[in-house]
Amino acid sequence: MQALSKTYYSTQEYLKLEAEAEYKSEYHDGEIIPMTGGTTNHNEISGNFYSNLKFNLRKQNYRVYIADVRLWIPRHRVYTYPDVMLIKGEPIYADQGTTTVTNPVMIGEVLSASTQNYDQGDKFTYYRSIPEMQEYILISQQKYHVMQYVKIDSGWLLSEYETEDAIIKLATVDLQLELADLYAGVSFD
Repeated sequence: MQALSKTYYSTQEYLKLEAEAEYKSEYHDGEIIPMTGGTTNHNEISGNFYSNLKFNLRKQNYRVYIADVRLWIPRHRVYTYPDVMLIKGEPIYADQGTTTVTNPVMIGEVLSASTQNYDQGDKFTYYRSIPEMQEYILISQQKYHVMQYVKIDSGWLLSEYETEDAIIKLATVDLQLELADLYAGVSFD
């Protein structure tokens, strides 16, 4: 039996294909991986997280981006689209355009059954290699459950929140978020 061969692409080939594609894909050191579609819960949670950050940080020196802004992680040669990114100051772009950034201080991902292992494993490894990265927020869409990883001198500190009335104190900005606000409009049926 013959093994199937994989096609490998340069970053330039990926970016050209991505600009013309009808759907988004990630790039992993030569491989192009199509992204799965989102659910209404995923959309509600991402939107709630984004809008809370955007509204509460509107007069501060931060930029908040949602799923359509691409992230380049040079150490691992990965392009990805985090659900929510927070950048302190101005974005540093990976190229001449304004579609790909390199310097988030915080990333938020909404977990799904098909992506949660990746988001908690390899993707977190990639994100940790970003020098500016200080905080990683993982939000379940099946139940009240948020994992907050904060960079400390000895590694990453995990805090978990699992009730509707729990309050997350963000480490990268002076802001507290109630789980009830993050999960507004979400149905756990």
